[in-house]
Amino acid sequence: MELPITGFIVGSDQSKEDEGHSHVLYLTSWGGRPVHVHEFGGMTSFDMGHLHQYAGTTEPAPSGVPHTHSYFTVTSFDSGHNHRINGETGPAIPLPGGGHYHEFRGVTSADGSPPHEHAYSGRTSP
Repeated sequence: MELPITGFIVGSDQSKEDEGHSHVLYLTSWGGRPVHVHEFGGMTSFDMGHLHQYAGTTEPAPSGVPHTHSYFTVTSFDSGHNHRINGETGPAIPLPGGGHYHEFRGVTSADGSPPHEHAYSGRTSP
């Protein structure tokens, strides 16, 4: 099955001499439908005497159909370390005046000394 996708690519500011080369892909439609993203952020649980802050933007998903979003970010650097946060939001929850948000929750990567995790949860922006 072919799925038409449109978007644009932004080149990196690295010189061609660098071994690494990257681009940022911005999707504008998926299967003929416009895509959208949500912002998310919050604080982790307080464990091992500290907590972390985090913020990010979800990956694009199609508008107007049932969907979820993948997400990834890195927490603030506290107590000598940070953690990775990644997962998939729950389904869209409609708002009375239109639009929607998503709930998310999970556990961070195990990092720090000693290695440990933090729980996190929240709602995306509408």
